[in-house]
Amino acid sequence: MLNHPDKGASREPRKSITTRRNLGIAAAGVLALALPLWAAAQTAVITPAGDKLVIYTEKQAAEICYIEPTEELKATLSPEEYEVLVNAATEPPFDNPLWDNHREGIYVDKIDGTPLFASSTKFDSGTGWPSFWQPIDQEAVVLVEDRSYGMFRIEVRSKKSGGHLGHLFDDGPEPTGLRYCINSASLDFVPRQEMEARGYGELLSLL
Repeated sequence: MLNHPDKGASREPRKSITTRRNLGIAAAGVLALALPLWAAAQTAVITPAGDKLVIYTEKQAAEICYIEPTEELKATLSPEEYEVLVNAATEPPFDNPLWDNHREGIYVDKIDGTPLFASSTKFDSGTGWPSFWQPIDQEAVVLVEDRSYGMFRIEVRSKKSGGHLGHLFDDGPEPTGLRYCINSASLDFVPRQEMEARGYGELLSLL
């Protein structure tokens, strides 16, 4: 399980973390799950539930959301969190804090606290990563073509912070048929009993 040191703490990142710059042995597990969601890149796709989602190219996405790799941000995040959010790394499955979290609450952006997912849409995908069948607000995330590792996938980014969250697949449960496969390192969990005090009271009805 990933540890979350105090801000500014110095700690070496996990050697099993996978980045786009390092294929390594750890990438094999990611590749096994990285089947194409749709056969080819498009500006819009139809989900299994019949909904329309817009998929942006990397160039288009850079104009919508961008994360600046500053020293201040690096000091705020743990090494694992920085690698995931800034360098699009993938944390190890079944060895991260939130994959088996079953408490009621919401999951917010690690960087800026934007509400992203609710516990009511979280499900056990068997993959070892937090999985959701839809975000709280589709406008809060950006879907981007990801052609790394010689394949086509759909990356999920947080629109406001620009941070990498994970990937989108079409093997989720009803009603959407989608699986937002998200890294724990990109999220903070806010339990139901703390939502009002932390400014998320209006979202209690989602639980």
